[in-house]
Amino acid sequence: MFSKNSKLIRRVAVIVMCAALLLVTLAGCMVPAGDGTTGDAAGDGGDAASMGGLGIGTMVIYLVVIILVFYFFMIRPEKKRKKKTEEMRNSLAVGDNITTIGGMTGKIVNISGDFVTFETGEDRVRIKIAKWGISSTGKDAEEPDQKA
Repeated sequence: MFSKNSKLIRRVAVIVMCAALLLVTLAGCMVPAGDGTTGDAAGDGGDAASMGGLGIGTMVIYLVVIILVFYFFMIRPEKKRKKKTEEMRNSLAVGDNITTIGGMTGKIVNISGDFVTFETGEDRVRIKIAKWGISSTGKDAEEPDQKA
């Protein structure tokens, strides 16, 4: 649906937005130094609301919004991706075409526990790797037709 560049741009935009919200929150909670003209007998500058600063309730709301943005735009999609990848690795079967994270392609000939043995190329070289090293299966991993 999205290209890798647009996903990166979206993530950077979310991070910049969250940083801006955090800065606004921190700036709003700071009480400006009083100059003694507030009519306060103690001379402490008055409370934050009367001086234009944001109250603690607004700060909490901003922090909740920041946490929700991080959860829905970064944490939740990553969990879904990991779950989908784990399901793919658990559903491997003998005869499936795979691609490793290193870029090697081949056909699975044996599955034993957390390891997979696959054959590469016409010379039938067998390589044993851990399941976590498999990046994709099926049509994405099929070798292109070679016309020699």
